[in-house]
Amino acid sequence: MSENRLHVDLTGKVAVVTGAGGVLCGHFSKVLAKSGAKVALLDLNREAAETVAEEIRASGGQAKAYACNVLDGELCRTVADMVLEDFGPCDILVNGAGGNNPRATTDKEYYEPGDLDGETKSFFDLDTRSVGFVFDLNFLGTLVPTQAFARQMLGRPGCCILNISSMNAYTPLTKIPAYSGAKAAVSNFTQWLAVHFAKEGIRVNAIAPGFFSTKQNAALLWNEDGSPTARTGKILAATPMGRFGQPEELEGGLLFLLDNEAAGFITGVVLPIDGGFSAYSGV
Repeated sequence: MSENRLHVDLTGKVAVVTGAGGVLCGHFSKVLAKSGAKVALLDLNREAAETVAEEIRASGGQAKAYACNVLDGELCRTVADMVLEDFGPCDILVNGAGGNNPRATTDKEYYEPGDLDGETKSFFDLDTRSVGFVFDLNFLGTLVPTQAFARQMLGRPGCCILNISSMNAYTPLTKIPAYSGAKAAVSNFTQWLAVHFAKEGIRVNAIAPGFFSTKQNAALLWNEDGSPTARTGKILAATPMGRFGQPEELEGGLLFLLDNEAAGFITGVVLPIDGGFSAYSGV
């Protein structure tokens, strides 16, 4: 397997990644494997995780896919036992599972008279079950796997947890109140966990990606003819670097925060990786 270009050595470490069948977390899994970690790829869609695991193994790395629902505590504990038997105790946990739901999203950025027409999905039409699902998936989907795998970190200083927050956590984006609120909860929980586990020597941090164009959000960012949507125009206008990020541009933050030599005294931080979005006032 090719050397990681950032030269972070995770040889012998056991890394668990949730949501590993997705674009970004699948990429994270490959990066960790390139750094020498044995990677357990967890996803509700085991086939998607297995596709990534096969790529890692074909390149000489160690990886195995597991079907896991991050909202099911009993299943998470069962998978944690399986990973322990297959690879050993977890050293690194990347809580990457998350997402949004269209029924927890408004059609328009601003409420306007006439929006209660039965056709426009306004704030008043948000489906509470879908809103609850988004909160559960992002917040409980971080808490529950941490309960399962952090048990294996107790008494073993040098272990670390990395959560995936979002720029939504700093300032909520229009149309997606549930997702924005849920990611704010993830950032807050990251700080809470960092304090809670500090005496055990377990570091807990998060990264907050800005805007990345992936398969999951392509419909929001690009028209069918490939031209940018109006939302893309607004995003890029508010991003000083004037472009979307690339998955590989998350590697530095990921590996830095997981590296005990480089970040051994860093815990409880949420690192923006956003092309300047969070620094720009719009003027």
